[in-house]
Amino acid sequence: MKYLGVIGYPLTRSLSPAFQQAALDALRLDILYEAWPTPADGLQTRVTTLRSPTVLGANVTIPHKEAVMAMLDEVDEVAGRIRAVNTIVNREGRLFGYNTDLQGLMRALRQDGGFEPVGRRVVIAGAGGAARAAVAGLLDAGAASVTVINRTLARAVSLAKDFRDGGAKIPVGAMPDERRSWEFAMRHCDLLINCTPVASGDSIQSPLPLELIEKRHFVFDLIYDPAETSLRAAAKGAGAEFLGGLPMLVYQGAASFELWTGREAPVDVMFAAARSGVEAGVGKERK
Repeated sequence: MKYLGVIGYPLTRSLSPAFQQAALDALRLDILYEAWPTPADGLQTRVTTLRSPTVLGANVTIPHKEAVMAMLDEVDEVAGRIRAVNTIVNREGRLFGYNTDLQGLMRALRQDGGFEPVGRRVVIAGAGGAARAAVAGLLDAGAASVTVINRTLARAVSLAKDFRDGGAKIPVGAMPDERRSWEFAMRHCDLLINCTPVASGDSIQSPLPLELIEKRHFVFDLIYDPAETSLRAAAKGAGAEFLGGLPMLVYQGAASFELWTGREAPVDVMFAAARSGVEAGVGKERK
């Protein structure tokens, strides 16, 4: 028996064990995928256990995607550019870090949302690991501009500076989470991506004044549970196109699955298990 798991905190209702285990079982792999709730002061100890020959690796979610990087032996180019890791692979006791959020987000946006970001103006709510993946993917895709709005302005400024210093060839800016910022940003926006956790769990909030959403906007909310949020309702009410977070969740998980197993992920099986989990009220975290 080999083991995989998701590392985060508190992980009270993570969907990853359900849809990853369904995929492993579908391919008849003798691997168990578990939830490993890990507070910040236990992260180093948890990472050390991943070096065991019985452990294939792990997913990493809130709040450890950035902190875990320094505890790994190697980090691939994408994760290094994003400065966040969501997937760890154990290769003979050496730990390699990857970021499949970028791949999952862009696949969902294009394949499920039918949105091509080249030449488009993007506003991102949030400045954590998912936001970093979004910025990197949009830069690669040739977006016209990216504006990051975050409650803690310093984090948004740091994110934007990291990408500018990394040679970003399009404008990457930061603004405070204030109404006047949102009013300006949404006037110059084609795509809005919500990378904040404020709409997750049982307290449903919106990252922006909802009346600013217009029909011309495409709204991508990385929250997948609950499926119905105030942001989704506002987008529908305005006649705007909307994409929820479940496709990104599954696609990033599928990319992780393939890194661990070397097998093609059964995406249909993963989607079915993830949807069942949402309907049953299982998943509240991003992973």
